[in-house]
Amino acid sequence: MTTLQKNNLKAVLIILAIVLLVNVIGNSFFHRFDLTKDNRYTLSSASLNIVKQVQNPLSIKVYLQGDLPAEFKRLQQETKQMLEEFQAYNSNIIFEFVDPLENKDTSMDNIKELYRKGLTPINITVDDKGKQSQAMVFPWAIAVYDNKEVNIPLLKNIMGATTTQKVIGSVQHLEYSIAEALNKITKAKQKKIAVLKGNGELQDILMAKFLLQVRESYHIGPFTLDSVAKNPVGSLEALEKYDLAIIAKPTETFTDEEKQVLDQFIINGGKTVWLIDQVTAEMDSLYDSSGATLAYPKDLNLNDMFFKYGIRINPDLVKDEQGSPIKLATGEQGSATQFQEFNWKFAPQVYPNSLHPIVKNLGGIKYDFANPIDTLKNGIKKTILLESSQYSKKIGTPTEINLNIVAEETSPNDYLNKGKIPLSVLLEGSFRSMFENRVLPFEQKTFQATGQKNKMIVISDGDLIKNQLDKNFQPVELGYDQRSGNLYDNKDFLINCVNYLLDDTGLINIRSKDLDLPLLDKEKVYENYTRTQILTIGLPILILVLFGVVFTFLRKRKYSK
Repeated sequence: MTTLQKNNLKAVLIILAIVLLVNVIGNSFFHRFDLTKDNRYTLSSASLNIVKQVQNPLSIKVYLQGDLPAEFKRLQQETKQMLEEFQAYNSNIIFEFVDPLENKDTSMDNIKELYRKGLTPINITVDDKGKQSQAMVFPWAIAVYDNKEVNIPLLKNIMGATTTQKVIGSVQHLEYSIAEALNKITKAKQKKIAVLKGNGELQDILMAKFLLQVRESYHIGPFTLDSVAKNPVGSLEALEKYDLAIIAKPTETFTDEEKQVLDQFIINGGKTVWLIDQVTAEMDSLYDSSGATLAYPKDLNLNDMFFKYGIRINPDLVKDEQGSPIKLATGEQGSATQFQEFNWKFAPQVYPNSLHPIVKNLGGIKYDFANPIDTLKNGIKKTILLESSQYSKKIGTPTEINLNIVAEETSPNDYLNKGKIPLSVLLEGSFRSMFENRVLPFEQKTFQATGQKNKMIVISDGDLIKNQLDKNFQPVELGYDQRSGNLYDNKDFLINCVNYLLDDTGLINIRSKDLDLPLLDKEKVYENYTRTQILTIGLPILILVLFGVVFTFLRKRKYSK
């Protein structure tokens, strides 16, 4: 064996040894490298903690498959890559992509079954060089674990957005959607939510969609404050077994004893979501022959309590040029009646400006007769989650609300230095009791004047949690407005509020993740279609041909000598 051969053999053996060593190290130490600028494929610590909970096989069936438009192919690709990341950290996670429309003989049965499970498709218009066609897409997945099943929405509804914008928003929301679903299905329910009753709060059927959604992750039950009158101490002890209380649009005054129970629940660490109307005004009362109603202040006896915590809900209405659409009959009654869409300024359509995880990446949220919130200095941290547009102002009450306001003409000068009115506020800190240095309504040996670190959210509209009823008096999706056909992000906002207040896994922080998802500009592609084809198809072929010619010429030249 020559020296050259020995050196070559030695080099091969060294390379093999290095490869074997790298494999041994790779099997011992697991790590994935994310080379993307925005760390798109790096799972957050909250997601990794959830993945560790999967002890048994967990199967995910994704219905985003088949002949999809370009945008949805991108969503399909991003979904697949995200699921591969989850699977890489836990081999118990198994996923597959299924086309429910692949077999024409069974497609209708598949569609009915998916409808039954709440997986509604979307019909989109596919534009291919001016040729338009309709396509049905199921942007959903189903996760199954230990005989439990949960739906995973892959496409986020963004009202008024193009399909491309929806896909970008959905990709940003993808890790949160999957991680939240896995958390629901693998983690046993522990936290308890009380839905307060007894002071004229909303009936369960009017917030059924919210309650059904919350029930997937938490124990939930009604709690009536009527028992406070007979046994206030016992009522407080019973309420303290819950982690969060939801007070949804009360209409009757709270007694001082009831306020003490709620106050001590908060002081002792209980979380609260307040949805309060300080003005009596309802849309249904406008749809009569007069087309008008009187809006007047409502006294719930909660002002001193909120003042102590650091806010004030004013008995005014917010009038916003960025209102929600409303359809009204125009023309003569009878066969000539037509319905026209108008801007209803007393139903602000709010788009979040805050970067807080509760509202980040959310679309429009619909209010009805919202009230302004003032924040007061008292050492409690206040974060304004939602506020009206810059073209909004306060309207004092009592006042008449008339449908004729839709014809009102305004200018920007009408709203100088009046907009950006807080409508939802997050309060965080150590709250002080409103009964500090006061005579207690009932004797309480465990009374605390200063509380531990706590959080609460105050929303100045009780209707924000209210779902409408269809003609059969069945609840429709929360945030869906039957009069305009628009779907708002009310449910996502409220679910985020609950998750933030009760979240001990950091799951809500995944919403803060920003992704840069570049997509092709279709209009520019169509305008330069021929040039695009030459650059993407013709140029690579031309380069390959030139390389072949040059390589052949050089090879012949070298070996012809």
